[in-house]
Amino acid sequence: MLEGKGMVKETDMPLKMQIQAMACASKALDLYDVNDCISIAAHIKKEFDKVYGMGWQCVVGFNFGCFFTHSPGTFIYFALETLNFLIYKGTSSDLSSLSVT
Repeated sequence: MLEGKGMVKETDMPLKMQIQAMACASKALDLYDVNDCISIAAHIKKEFDKVYGMGWQCVVGFNFGCFFTHSPGTFIYFALETLNFLIYKGTSSDLSSLSVT
């Protein structure tokens, strides 16, 4: 497990889910090379689908921008080591929209 702590940049997730997100990201970084962002994102997405139900999305990278719609209470954007992580559960466009850069 990585020693570094994650830094939450923005979230509306409950604290328990935030802790799960950062622990899952840390585990993925133990399993995959830091440059293998697709495998890291897939690992996190699959874990969240399993634990919290289908429909989760995950973006991992060094630098990215995005604009998305998410279900309230399901969004976190954080940094861990040299990577940024965006995890959210998608929904219809009439709910919370957010832009992250």
